[in-house]
Amino acid sequence: TSTHTSWHFNYSTCVSLFLPPGAGGWSPLSSDGYQWLEVDLGERTHITAVATQGRYGSSDWLTAYLLMFSDTGHNWRQYRQEDSIDAFPGNTNADSVVQHKLQHPVIARYVRLIPLDWNPNGRIGLRLETYGCHYNSDVVSFDGRSSLLFRLSPRPRQMALESISLKFKTLWNSGILLHAEGHSEHSLTLELEKGKLLLLLRKGRRSSPDAQHLVSLGSLLDDQHWHDVTVEHHSTHLNLTVDKNTLHHKHPHGVTVAQVLQYKMWFYVRVMLKNFKGCLENLVYNGVNLVDLAKQEDQRVTVKGNVTFSCSEPVFVAMTFTSPESFLCLPGVTEPSSTGASVGLQFRTWNKAGLLLTFDLPKHGGTVWLYLSRARLHLQIHKSGRTVDICESLSSGSALNDGQWHSVELMSRRGHLTVTVDGDEGASAHASPSFPVTTGSQLFFGGCPPEDSSPECLNPFRVFQGCMRLLAVDDQLVDLIMVQQRMMGNYSHLQIDMCGIIDRCSLSHCEHGGSCSQSWSTFHCNCSTTGYSGATCHSSIYEQSCEAYKHKGNTSGYYYIDVDGSGPIRPQLIYCDMTEDKTWMVIQHNNTELTRVQPSPGRNQHSAHFEYSSEEEQLAAIITQSEHCEQELTYHCRKSRLLNTPDGPPLSWWVGGPGGGQVQTHWAGAPPGSQRCACGLQESCVDPKHHCNCDADRTEWANDSGLLTHKETLPVRSLVLGDVHRPGSESAYKVGHLRCHGDKNVWNAAFFDKETSYLHFPTFHGELSADISFLFKTTSSSGVFLENLGIKDFIRIELSSSTEVLFSFDVGNGPLEVRVEAGSPLNDDRWHRIRAERNVKEASLRLDELPAATQEAPADGHIHLQLNSQLFIGGTASRQKGFRGCIRSLQLNGVTLDLEERAKITPGVQAGCPGHCSSYGSLCQNQGRCVERPDSFSCNCSPSAYTGAFCDREVSASFKPGTSISYTFEEPNRSSSALPDTTLRAENISLSFRTSQSPALLLYVGSHRREYLALLLNKHGEHRIDQNAREDFNVTSDVEFNAIRSLVLGRVHNSGDLDPELSRIASLGFTGCLSAVLFNSVSPLKAALLHQDTSPVIVTGPLVQSICGSTSANPYAAETTHHLSVGTGQPLVNAVRSDSALIGGVIAVVIFVVLSALAVMARVLYRRKGTFQSQEVKTVKPEDSPELAFGGSQNGPSEHQKEYFI
Repeated sequence: TSTHTSWHFNYSTCVSLFLPPGAGGWSPLSSDGYQWLEVDLGERTHITAVATQGRYGSSDWLTAYLLMFSDTGHNWRQYRQEDSIDAFPGNTNADSVVQHKLQHPVIARYVRLIPLDWNPNGRIGLRLETYGCHYNSDVVSFDGRSSLLFRLSPRPRQMALESISLKFKTLWNSGILLHAEGHSEHSLTLELEKGKLLLLLRKGRRSSPDAQHLVSLGSLLDDQHWHDVTVEHHSTHLNLTVDKNTLHHKHPHGVTVAQVLQYKMWFYVRVMLKNFKGCLENLVYNGVNLVDLAKQEDQRVTVKGNVTFSCSEPVFVAMTFTSPESFLCLPGVTEPSSTGASVGLQFRTWNKAGLLLTFDLPKHGGTVWLYLSRARLHLQIHKSGRTVDICESLSSGSALNDGQWHSVELMSRRGHLTVTVDGDEGASAHASPSFPVTTGSQLFFGGCPPEDSSPECLNPFRVFQGCMRLLAVDDQLVDLIMVQQRMMGNYSHLQIDMCGIIDRCSLSHCEHGGSCSQSWSTFHCNCSTTGYSGATCHSSIYEQSCEAYKHKGNTSGYYYIDVDGSGPIRPQLIYCDMTEDKTWMVIQHNNTELTRVQPSPGRNQHSAHFEYSSEEEQLAAIITQSEHCEQELTYHCRKSRLLNTPDGPPLSWWVGGPGGGQVQTHWAGAPPGSQRCACGLQESCVDPKHHCNCDADRTEWANDSGLLTHKETLPVRSLVLGDVHRPGSESAYKVGHLRCHGDKNVWNAAFFDKETSYLHFPTFHGELSADISFLFKTTSSSGVFLENLGIKDFIRIELSSSTEVLFSFDVGNGPLEVRVEAGSPLNDDRWHRIRAERNVKEASLRLDELPAATQEAPADGHIHLQLNSQLFIGGTASRQKGFRGCIRSLQLNGVTLDLEERAKITPGVQAGCPGHCSSYGSLCQNQGRCVERPDSFSCNCSPSAYTGAFCDREVSASFKPGTSISYTFEEPNRSSSALPDTTLRAENISLSFRTSQSPALLLYVGSHRREYLALLLNKHGEHRIDQNAREDFNVTSDVEFNAIRSLVLGRVHNSGDLDPELSRIASLGFTGCLSAVLFNSVSPLKAALLHQDTSPVIVTGPLVQSICGSTSANPYAAETTHHLSVGTGQPLVNAVRSDSALIGGVIAVVIFVVLSALAVMARVLYRRKGTFQSQEVKTVKPEDSPELAFGGSQNGPSEHQKEYFI
């Protein structure tokens, strides 16, 4: 049997109670898990600490214990430390004293100590000391029909801080605690609803639903324990505090607490409407104890109903099923009634499933199970191999895992079976089984004992984890205190006389709006709509800048940008312009068009306001982290002055900068405060007497335009134009999008050249959530990237071997390690990315694109990471196991550490880290070459037919019949017979085209030796090429193509060297689109369109740059593209994409020599002897060559054309 001891003490001052030395101590008869020591302090006491000692002169001491507190000796509350730790460490011998100061002092009369573990070579033994002070309080009790009304007149004086504070305790989950009304029917209400506290502010009549604003805090507040509540008004903010948890809330527009509490003629507090049933304590308004006023029968207080100034509360003994091994076995009715039986109970849980009750059917060989499944109640009866589920259709008995108390009653009377959920407010299910349902000799609640100890109890369902109370068998309440004392029934893993349910979602650890759900032992965060990931929705799934997206190989488009990573700023959709070498973030606003100013009658000024697509915090962060920002500002004028003079007040101005912005009197191109335009700095204004073109006040149109580039003045928020009302004045303005480039975070790097070198930063604060990300490259096989220490806690990331990264930390539960093993060496001097996260649920580590490794945190363990030393980067405090190599873009909880600035003043560490092409060179496409930069890299597209940041954008043009592009090669040295500069052993040609013309000359190359090469498209229908997978056209010859003179695209004007038929085709020109033309290393089309002034190229006729040949302009286009290459001299392999379709026509490579001209488009001839080898041309049906829709520009070819890529 269990043993418990109670001691009683009475004292009224700040004291401690103890057992004197040599007094022996407490030791129960049995040393098992069912013992406790209970202390009655005589009255409610402010308890601050406890101390323990072993039993005097023995080997008996506790090594771990629990503490519980109570006001009444019932309904105990288990003390939990800040990190949800239950157990207190005890003693290591019988003599030393171990004291624990309570992190949160407790107010209680009764203290109960429950031994958890003790010296294995002794017994449970204890000397106990508690520390505390006398506690004063004023209490008032309400029975659900009573109330107190306070009228404060004259009105209270105005105060900078308005506050209401109180404590309450109740068994009922709903009721209005307090209601206050002031001037103009403004009101404030504190209301308990389903165990949560609501603060309701109303402006105007209460019947207006639109005049309400709701704030909610707390959970499970109907647990019959005292809860602290404070409402404070600070200026425009309202603070609601429940049990030391505070919610800061900004008032809705137009409603202030001052209207309710400060500027009132009268004020009253009462319990009303949905009346509160329970106790209030120390109700204080602005320092006035209102309960004391009521006790003194102050004339300003009106008592209604039965109000008592003590807290009388019913005793409901609950029990907690804490684990999968929990169960309660009670004896059934010894003599079952012939009329039937009944069993009732109340329960609360977070779990969707669990057994509530099971018992055998005596004399019928059957079993009854009452259980939860999918948060619904089910009753299942199994008899003679047949199962009947009676509650399958119980519709309103759902969502029973909401943590609220729910009642269940099972009643069998005269062959009629009824199951009722939540009494009259719930639902009932009825059945008429063919046999009487009566309880057997034993009833099992929550689960079953081990099978070997109780074979008569079978549980095919999950065990119940939660609380039960008010158990009744045949309308007789079960005395659970007798069960606790082992005087009735049997149980295991139960906590009796307490409900230990915890709401893990009340103060949710789910970040960034993640929704929290929970079970009895854990919680889960749904991050699906947040833009964040991880167990607590902590880490952003988006990049922090367009620069980061670009260097993952992305192209221009709209992207979600999360400027602070895991910080509080939400991700937003921003356009990223990656067409240039610089990567621009484009933040749009509501008016970027050129806007003509329309004078308004009676108004001397015109104003415009600009609303940006990004929120204020994001705007500020983008501008701060960018290297450069700019915004176009243009003013067109005729008889409309802009600034007028630099000394007098400006006629016009604009507002820009962070927050609400500041008035700016300079114009684009001039520095802040100069009251000038760009022409004033350049001394190029149309009137030298003025510093802006428009200030000349001329009748001709003029303009002042340029870029605003000073980040502290951006973005432009509003514009005021002051000279727009005079007769004859005309003007227009334009404010462009805000554009920023250069992410200072992406390339911020440091090089550590010694194992003893390191950088140090202030202590990292990531108590509940910490994410760390960075890139590294090294040739070393090991080293510590990062370390931060506390007294006992620490966090560390290191390269533990050439193929393994280790993330380790300790928050008080012992070291926890997460490892990721790479498939190849990491000391390859290439950039590798590490992302580590630690939160209250788990720790994760990810290396490059490998799957993340995770480790779950211990259940109910310490959760706060407490660090106090400096943060070391690239080394440790002991200067051992340092890292040699580069670390880049180091971010902790979304904040980038400036490694370069710190490295500049730290010996052994260098700012920056070159060598990016080894990791990012593959981003340069289409023969583009990677070029190193000090803090980045770029792609040199000069040897490519493509352009763009990664040489991935095709250069295309629309050709008309008269269009001609002639590219002239270097004049050969006539004194040399070898002509080495223009003699080629191989000719490699690649291009794409789209045309409806046939025959057509695609490309012509001529030489100084009257040799030429022509690429022709033959007439439709003669031959076709079946391009089902890849097509390689290889032309080989034993001769050389010498002394190249020029290359022509389009019409060939000088065709005297050609035979008549080819000359005729060449004179027709080319109509269609040519794109990505490359002849060996020469890109004539690119030279003509982009570098005409610096290239040996001549353009005649209309030539319009277009996207007609682009395959990357729209990655989702339905059109299929094809690629072919043609080479001579040596095989050149290029390909049609595997998803290509059929292309009609013939592609022939024709190399002609004038002295040996033969059939056109049939064979290749050389002046010298040679051989011809070509892939066999396959014949396909005409219907297998569908037309491809044309999606080019307005200046491109017409529709119903075909596209070919060679």
